Amino acid sequence: MPSPALAPAQADSPAVHRTPHRARRQRVPASERLAHLGLLGVAAVLAIGLLGPLAALLSQAFAPGAAGQSRWVHFSAYLASPALRQSLLNSLWVSALVTAIVLPLAFTFAYALTRSCMPAKGLFRSISLLPLLAPSLLSAISLIYWFGNQGLAKDLWAALGFESLYGAPGIVLAECFAVFPHALMILVSALAMADARLYEAADAMGTRRLRKFFTITLPGARYGLVSAGMVTFTLVITDFGIPKVVGGNFNMLATDVFKLVIGQQDFQRGAVVALLLLAPAVLSFIVDGLVQRRQTAMLGARAVPLVPQPARGFDTAMTAFCLLIVGLMLAMFGMAVFASFAKLWPYNLTPSLDHYLVGIIDAELGDALVNSLKLAAGTALAGPLLVFTGAYLLEKTRGLAPLRPLLRLMAMLPMAVPGLVLGLGSIFFFNAPANPLHGLYQTGALLVLCTVVHFYTTGHLTLLTTLKAIDPEFESVSASLKVPFYKTCWRVTLPLCLPTLLDVSRYFFVNAMTTISAVVFLYTPDTRLASVAILNLDESGEIGAAAAMAVLIVAASALVTLLYLALGRCIDRRTQAWRQSAR
Repeated sequence: MPSPALAPAQADSPAVHRTPHRARRQRVPASERLAHLGLLGVAAVLAIGLLGPLAALLSQAFAPGAAGQSRWVHFSAYLASPALRQSLLNSLWVSALVTAIVLPLAFTFAYALTRSCMPAKGLFRSISLLPLLAPSLLSAISLIYWFGNQGLAKDLWAALGFESLYGAPGIVLAECFAVFPHALMILVSALAMADARLYEAADAMGTRRLRKFFTITLPGARYGLVSAGMVTFTLVITDFGIPKVVGGNFNMLATDVFKLVIGQQDFQRGAVVALLLLAPAVLSFIVDGLVQRRQTAMLGARAVPLVPQPARGFDTAMTAFCLLIVGLMLAMFGMAVFASFAKLWPYNLTPSLDHYLVGIIDAELGDALVNSLKLAAGTALAGPLLVFTGAYLLEKTRGLAPLRPLLRLMAMLPMAVPGLVLGLGSIFFFNAPANPLHGLYQTGALLVLCTVVHFYTTGHLTLLTTLKAIDPEFESVSASLKVPFYKTCWRVTLPLCLPTLLDVSRYFFVNAMTTISAVVFLYTPDTRLASVAILNLDESGEIGAAAAMAVLIVAASALVTLLYLALGRCIDRRTQAWRQSAR
């Protein structure tokens, strides 16, 4: 036996501990390696679809000019052009004006939904969200039929003091219709989080309704107002469809990018304008992130939900206001539907299916609608799969610490990148002959990738919120029982997240059907989409067929939305039964 005095020395010998320690460090469980591969895969997809195009766009904007010219020569050329400078000013003041109009209207509508006892709230809210199912071009086309040179109400438009619909007036009015539901959703969420105890204290002190509004309601919703304002401003300044249809000679940044790239083949100055288009979106994204963090910090755990009390005069006024807004929206949609059936506007208004037959039977237009359905279906499948994988691995697994902050940044960055910027950058990136991914250029797979990346952030935040609500004890117990994480995900996490996954899939489908800015640079004759076909039909003067195509997009989006809702109810019942059995 060894001497007891030598035992501690032998125990402390490096030769005794080194081999087992190295073995432990090198023995990484297979499930952990799989999680790391998943994180690397999601990061690679986002890097290819987002960082690569942005880097290519920057390289184009700062590409050196002729001998002796600096890398800022393209910016100097842009600023030297009075027309392009005017486009920048036009985009800024139109976006600010639309924000100033939409915010009070959306806030009042949200206030009516959350703080009044008016009837048919669900119906009002459903109708107010209809523009989400339509491409922004629909509102512009409807305005042409209402107030254009041959519009039904062109005399009313002249009586209001406007010489023509085309230009800033038409853009502002159409944008108000298109962005209203986006601001409404944010403000409804902000007003729904009120603490009833504050109002009870104010009532106890005899505070009047108007003073309660300015001292409690507005301060409580100020972060929602800021966020809604930033989103509205960004959506307007980056929109391409409406200025293209009713802008006339009134140029904006989004239309300048299209003209420089498609019309003049000036890729360098087009990249410069795209970067300018990116700046306000990035600023809005940063401000929105700051106010959202402060908003969550203000919520109290002991808050009491506010239940509105009946008040005849107030409820009547709110009902009248909502009827007015909903009536204007239905007038927009109704005019698009009516014009799509008119045989020859405005001379022969007899109902006819001619425009729909062109849209369905004509080879090119029919293929465009089918291509849009294929793009939407592919995006609705690939988007939730990629988003869920990234959100789940970030939230429920460990390891690869240096990669996680970068992946979180890439998941949030698409919210700040306009579709035109992403599409133009994708041209520069995937069209480079030295790029090994050059084979994706001018394919439907690239359209799906660009669309998924463009709308990635909203789906990521939605699923991350759901995953954070699931008790982490599931993963802890699974780890203690040596159960691989993917089995826990399949048996527990995925069933609980199915309703949210369905909502995310529906979100991807509808946006893929209606988007135009993200794909207008990437389509080919074989992959032309319905939203792009609307633009081309309007340019060729076939506005009736354009209206019919827009209505078909709305009908397809609405039908699929109803199918999603029915499937969601079925899954929700199964999920509730699963939860009951798990107890």
